[in-house]
Amino acid sequence: MPIAHADTYKFDVYDVTKVWPHTDYPLIPVGKLVLNRNPENFHAETEQSAFAPSHLVPGIEPSNDKMLQGRLLNYPDAHRHRMGGNYDTIPINCPYRARLGSYNLRDGVTFTSNGGRAENYEPRTAAGPVEDKQYAWHQQPVQGATGRYPH
Repeated sequence: MPIAHADTYKFDVYDVTKVWPHTDYPLIPVGKLVLNRNPENFHAETEQSAFAPSHLVPGIEPSNDKMLQGRLLNYPDAHRHRMGGNYDTIPINCPYRARLGSYNLRDGVTFTSNGGRAENYEPRTAAGPVEDKQYAWHQQPVQGATGRYPH
């Protein structure tokens, strides 16, 4: 539903007790989840999985629904409490075929080598991840209203 339609729709679209009629706004398939095997290690593949509505692919943004807005913050916070600050390094929670390349995996509960004796700063003398200026944030103070921007 376009945001412009939300103000004039026949009921409050942010009311969690209502379902938008699919005749007005049909569902849009965005993917397919295939359950094709049982877990080999139930604890590692089921008990440690961490799902959150804030884990979105670029191009998809959350709605202004107050219930969803609360969950965007609280789900990852619950995962950090339940499994520790590095819960996203557990293989079941890593992005598909991707591994984190940063210096944030030191100390606390980790599921990797924890960096061992490697230097924990950047720039560093040994080879390792370096800052990518392409993803740098703007260096200006925020004034007035803020909004969501592509990352």
